[in-house]
Amino acid sequence: MPEHVSILQLTGAAVLALATVAWVFGLTRVLRRSLVEPTAWHAAYPLHGLPNQRHTAPHVESVELTPAERDAFAGLVRQLSDGR
Repeated sequence: MPEHVSILQLTGAAVLALATVAWVFGLTRVLRRSLVEPTAWHAAYPLHGLPNQRHTAPHVESVELTPAERDAFAGLVRQLSDGR
């Protein structure tokens, strides 16, 4: 044991080393568990906080514009694009 290092410093270094080893062991274990068949885990535990996702696209709607509406829209586009 070095003469210029106190018992408290040696104990602190040992505790930090032990905590580091425990942290690395735990992290390795968590990462290994998450890599084993991730699709099976996701299917077994869905996220209940999110709404169910659609499996089909939404219905597409379209509206035919009258000539007056087309002219008004073209005028609006011209008005908004003048600043560019």
